[in-house]
Amino acid sequence: MFKTMRLSGRNFHGIIAIVFVMLSTSSTSAMTKFNVLNFGANPIGRTDSTDGFLKAWNAACSTADSTFIYVPKGRYLVGSLAFKGQCKSPQIIIRIDGTIVAPSDYGVLGKWENWVSFERVNGVSIIGQGAFDAKGPSLWACKASRSNSCPLGTTTLRFTNSNNITINRLTSLNSQMFHIAINGCQNVQIQGVKITAAGDSPNTDGIHVQLSTNVKIFNSSIKTGDDCISIGPGTKNLWIEQVTCGPGHGISIGSLAKDLEEDGVQNVTVKKTIFSDSQNGLRIKSWARPSSGFVQGVRFIDSVMRNVQNPIVIDQNYCPHNENCPGQVSGIKIKDIMYENIRGTSSTPIAIKFDCSPKNPCTEISLRNVNLTYLDKDTQSFCCNVMRKVFDLVRPNSCL
Repeated sequence: MFKTMRLSGRNFHGIIAIVFVMLSTSSTSAMTKFNVLNFGANPIGRTDSTDGFLKAWNAACSTADSTFIYVPKGRYLVGSLAFKGQCKSPQIIIRIDGTIVAPSDYGVLGKWENWVSFERVNGVSIIGQGAFDAKGPSLWACKASRSNSCPLGTTTLRFTNSNNITINRLTSLNSQMFHIAINGCQNVQIQGVKITAAGDSPNTDGIHVQLSTNVKIFNSSIKTGDDCISIGPGTKNLWIEQVTCGPGHGISIGSLAKDLEEDGVQNVTVKKTIFSDSQNGLRIKSWARPSSGFVQGVRFIDSVMRNVQNPIVIDQNYCPHNENCPGQVSGIKIKDIMYENIRGTSSTPIAIKFDCSPKNPCTEISLRNVNLTYLDKDTQSFCCNVMRKVFDLVRPNSCL
């Protein structure tokens, strides 16, 4: 006799994760395997393993079969790693159970744009219980001192112009700049990652997505000093679900209007998220300058705010620290944005702020079942240049 089960969203994604791991483990038996230790990588962390990792990648990439690269437990000191396609192998699984460690001198990596990068690859999966430790605090301290000698810093893990990518269960610690960046990619799934950096660490965005289509981010914990997830121009069909954020600057679309000619952002769903002690919750931000860009078809659903400074915000006069502000009018067109079942506490009196462009007012903004309080009191809302509003059961309601 067969019994049916009704699965909640959490159980469903948990089962998907278990099935993925089982399939990954069982399928490796038919793969050509490469262990980085066999290519000279040192698991003690005292000598440079960069060359060993690159040799393992080149061997896997040049193999016609599906391949499996294994990084056993240990600490591996590596410099900048650039893994290039086009590979003969149709599928490359990289299992990391060890910790990839950056050089203690931040200047070694700081001069590179990326620490670990993949370019023009297809069918690459990074799985395992391992971690990337970028040793960012020394560079953050340099920047805090306002020294002119500090390098910009490096992104820990970047995929560029790549397709069918999976990142599962990894940890990223103390990135110099962005932790994970997805740029110009299609069909990407990020699940079960843990990202950690200090709340005052500069420009340490957790996951940045731009110029990419069909990206999914599930069941992840992000604690950082900038946006937990930042969504740049050219992002289409992005799904974010069951992500916790804080400290950090929230989940942000933008900043946009950096360039006059800019691709739009469309079809974004952010669902079942929790924000704790973050600067922002759900944010759309653009500089006040001309741009051909747009934001449309965004759904913010089922979010919990815990002591968040700006739970809901659209800011088309974005200018951090009020330095070198363009002082113009944002050309970004914002349309069809929905907030539904957003609840919790704001750490400031104004819980909803819509500061839209006078030239391109925000249109088709809807809020349903929103309940935000401040010190157990009613909060306030601020609306500027918002047209065609739809509100239902919203607290605060002072700018209706």
